[in-house]
Amino acid sequence: MDYVSLLSSSHTHSNLPRKALIEWVLRQKKALLTPQGNFITWTSAPSTGRSPRDTYIVRHAESEKNIDWHSPPNIPMEPELFDDLWTEAVQALTQEENLFASDRVIGADPSYALPVQLLTDNPLTTLFADNMFRPVPENIQDSILYDKSFTLLVLPHHAVNPKKYDHKVRDMVIAMDMDRQRGLILGSSYLGTVKKLMFTVMNYDTPEKGILPLHCSANQGKDGNTAVILGLSGTGKTTLSADPQRALIGDDEHGWSENGISNFENGCYAKLIHLNPEKEPEIYRIGFGEKKNTEKSSVIIENAMMYPDGKFDLDDERLTANSRISYPLSCLQNFSQTAQGGHPQTIVFLTADAHGVLPPVAKLNPQQAMLWFLMGYTSKLAGTETGVTQPVSTFSRFFGGPFMPRNPEDYTDLLNKKIVQQKTAVYLLNTGWTGGPYGIGERIDIGVTRKLLEQILSGKLKNVSCTDDTRFHFSVPTECLEVDSNILQPSNTWKDKKQYEQRANLLAREFSTHFDKMFPHLDDRVRRECPGK
Repeated sequence: MDYVSLLSSSHTHSNLPRKALIEWVLRQKKALLTPQGNFITWTSAPSTGRSPRDTYIVRHAESEKNIDWHSPPNIPMEPELFDDLWTEAVQALTQEENLFASDRVIGADPSYALPVQLLTDNPLTTLFADNMFRPVPENIQDSILYDKSFTLLVLPHHAVNPKKYDHKVRDMVIAMDMDRQRGLILGSSYLGTVKKLMFTVMNYDTPEKGILPLHCSANQGKDGNTAVILGLSGTGKTTLSADPQRALIGDDEHGWSENGISNFENGCYAKLIHLNPEKEPEIYRIGFGEKKNTEKSSVIIENAMMYPDGKFDLDDERLTANSRISYPLSCLQNFSQTAQGGHPQTIVFLTADAHGVLPPVAKLNPQQAMLWFLMGYTSKLAGTETGVTQPVSTFSRFFGGPFMPRNPEDYTDLLNKKIVQQKTAVYLLNTGWTGGPYGIGERIDIGVTRKLLEQILSGKLKNVSCTDDTRFHFSVPTECLEVDSNILQPSNTWKDKKQYEQRANLLAREFSTHFDKMFPHLDDRVRRECPGK
């Protein structure tokens, strides 16, 4: 039996309504119900997060020039190996008593929504996709990505035998064939794998159409102005984008087209570890603060510690520090109904600089924006991993490196083109340390960060006087309403100015070294803006 025959099989349940999916999840005991009426599930190690070592892109002669094969996440797979794995997956699915198929799209803007057909033996996977992917619009045939319609087979508990394939793969396989619009997930029950595979596909497809994919949050003011915020884990992206005065468009994946900003997702997939109800009240309310109608709720809690009495310990990371919650955007109290906004008037790059040498806020011109977008800098803190005793500089290109498979200039050139055309203001906002590095200085007060962000979004920082930082290549405002101007220049907050200079030069050299290693072929427009150059 081939894939098409599986879809028409009497064992395949296609496009079930949410209530029916929930019944299947409970019937097959794929998850338990929490006291709040949400689902909770646990995945066994090593399937508690993404597995970059087991993630592949099929390498075709026609398209291989589009992929940055020098970037560590992009591992090539031969088409013949993918075909053998696809055949194994289809044969395994034919042995299952019940299969679940769903048709969804990636993207709230129907003009470039990507159709995706998912087939799996696990109804919880389908429920997750129902949360994260969007219903098919009526005019889907008009989408410029309609001919890219993607098929994804997911067998979460089907382990691959490496011997069968001469150890070219391990027992888990996550593979994407961009040319033939097919994907495979074998042996990974981590729900996020489904989401991230499809967004990697979207991030590959859209630049060819002049659409810039962004790993970011986006929100919209009451006056309609749109802002996007990019930042790696620990920089405060989720906290700062949740603004009661601004409607959330989305918190993770967006596209910037000629129509403006559009959310790729239908839901949120938020981290739960060390969740603070005061800092993240919406997430806490959705997961743990209110009782749901179990026939309608599709909130899924993954890998969090729940005791037999139903109480949670969100600080327990013995299974994994990557506990998660999935829920539709409709669970939020303040969100954009269309999940779309106009062209962004403001872009904010977040960094948590643990060296304590970057200013709390800086302005970037278009070329500088290309550089900071490319580098995706933040710090890994001492104590977060065994053997890490000093802050470690971390670079993830475009603030989402593992999911941006194309050559870097495909993304940087698009960013430059759009911010110039739309006259978008771009800022670097540092949520890290001041007065010294981590362990000596202090974390920049969240109240100060919020005031700076308010000034950014209101446009009040646009015309303030600035000084040029020739080491890091950006402009630093000399004043900001309601913020002590002394802290705007980081050297002012260090007692020992010589130590500041040494630390700042160290970080600049790390930028220069990383750039030369990863992007030796990029043109001088970006190179000359790199710190240390």
